[in-house]
This record gives sequence, C-alpha cells and structure tokens, in this order.
Amino acid sequence: MLEERKLEVLRAIVEDFVATNEPVGSKHVAERHRLGVSAATVRNDMSALEDEGYIVQPHTSAGRVPTDKGYRLFVDQLSTVKPLSAAERRAIESFLTGAADLDDVVRRSVRLLAQLTRQVAVVQYPSLVRSTVRHVELVHLSPNRVMLVMITDTGRVEQRVVELPVPLKDATVTDLRTLLIARLAGRPLSDAAAALSDLPDAAPPQLRPVLTTLMTVVLETLVEKAEERVALAGTANLTDRPLDFPMMRPVLEALEEQVVLLKLLGEANDPTTVHVRIGEENQVEGLRSTSVVSIGYGPGTALGGLGVLGPTRMDYAGSISAVRAVARYVGEMLGGPV
Repeated sequence: MLEERKLEVLRAIVEDFVATNEPVGSKHVAERHRLGVSAATVRNDMSALEDEGYIVQPHTSAGRVPTDKGYRLFVDQLSTVKPLSAAERRAIESFLTGAADLDDVVRRSVRLLAQLTRQVAVVQYPSLVRSTVRHVELVHLSPNRVMLVMITDTGRVEQRVVELPVPLKDATVTDLRTLLIARLAGRPLSDAAAALSDLPDAAPPQLRPVLTTLMTVVLETLVEKAEERVALAGTANLTDRPLDFPMMRPVLEALEEQVVLLKLLGEANDPTTVHVRIGEENQVEGLRSTSVVSIGYGPGTALGGLGVLGPTRMDYAGSISAVRAVARYVGEMLGGPV
C-alpha cells in the first residue's frame, strides 16, 4: 500500500487530468491542492509513483498522467461518491415516473444516464430467467387458435399465437387459462418447467394434446429464450472526446455487437455493488481504451444491469453516483421499493 501522502498526490493527478486532459506537474499539485509540502517533495512522490507504474510521463519535461493501474488504485480508494444535487435527483424521479410501460422505462433510463454522465449508457431489459409470472391470459381467436399472453412482475409482456391440435369452445379456453394461472402465477420463470411438468397427465384425456402444445410454447417463450435485450444511448458523446479515443473505430464496432453489450453488464448482478472495469481490465479488445461502470437493478435480486462506458479519463465519482441513483429508481419502478 502507498503511504497516505503519495495517495493524495495520485488523487490530485487523477482529478486534475480528468478535468483538464493536460499532464499534471509537481508545482501545480503543490500549489493547488495544498498538501503541506514543497513542490520538490511532490516531485519525489511523483517519481516514486511513476516507478511503481501508477503514473507516466507522456514526453520529456511534461507533467504526469495516470495509467490504468493508477486509475484502479484511485477508484479503489474512493471513500465518498459525488452526491447528486437535489435538482438532479428530482430530474431523475420526474423523468422516470412518467414512463408508460417497460419499454418506456428502459428507453428513458438509458437516455437519462447518457445525459447525466455524458458517456455511452447501456441498460439491460429485465432478464426473463430472473423474473416472476404476474399473469397468464389465453385469448380465443378462433376454434383452433388462441393467443397466449404472459406478463412478468417487471412488466415484460410475451405473447404467442398458438395453433391448437383440436378445436375448443370458449368455456374450455377459460378452464385452460385457470389451470395455467394456478400453476404459473407468482412463480419465478426459472421454475416454469417444473410447475408444468405433470400438467398434461393431470388433465382430462381430451385436453392433454392441447395442454402439451401450450406447455411447449410456454417453455419456448420463457425458459428456453436465450436472447437478452439491451438499449444503448449516448454513442455520440464519444465524439466529444477525440483526444481520449485516437482509435475510435474499434470502440464503435464493439458497441454494435449485442453480445458485447451484454458482456459489459456481465458482472452487474447485485443492486448494492458498483463494478468498475478500467482499460486493459475489459475483456473485449476493442474496449481496452475505455472504462465501464455498471451495477444491477432490482428489489434485492438484480433483474438486469445498467452502466456507462467512457474514456479511462472519466469522472469516476460522478459516474458511480449517477449509475447508482438511476439503478435505484429503475429497481423501485420495476420491482417495488428496495
């Protein structure tokens, strides 16, 4: 561990480089941050920090800039997160509470996060496997056709038109709806297969082919549905930081891939823990000039994840604060108060 004064010098270099994008000199640190030591002492501390790989001198006679290792230590030593202003908190609440449905919640959340941080924002739709069935509906479209509608506790709606093996009357469709609701309502979607496994055998013989068909559709729709959806906003913010992204094409190409976006949020499985991946820590090669701040959202158990991506020269305290706040509001809207 570094001694406290060297940590203060590193903290000063990170904060000033983030603010100015200019290498930071020892005289500037000594005068601006009032560390109680001379510029010569700060210069010695900076030499030690450079020897240990926390900062680097971009060219001769220049000041120093943080390395990925330096940013990591800075983030790990953050004792406080920059609080949102009362106006920012009111803006989040009013902007999100006007949402009409799940799609609107996600769209508003990702736009808001991009605006608050001036970074690229990513929000994952609530994962089906982490959701619970709120309601099941069967709509009788014709004698041999019904629409199966399933609504999760997060407001996600899945619907399929099902071709039936035999024609049914309205009363029979009502009975089937009752059976499905009794087995599925209030259950996690991950339990759907077990909840339905013996349903055809327990039904009257004439309904077994129909129930087998419906059960297959339910499992295909909710349990075996592998794809997850994410929303992206703020990509244009990257163009505001050309000096931070001398090679922007790999970043943009990576962000076009759905699997990459999901990987960015791969660790976001806990609404109480913010994850920060800096530079080379990112698994995706095209994103190793970036940092990612992410967190899960939901009532205790994460329903999905959200986060921001930007340059390693990021306002980490502000980004962590914004990500945390938006996740809390989204979790409360989709899953009730945490």
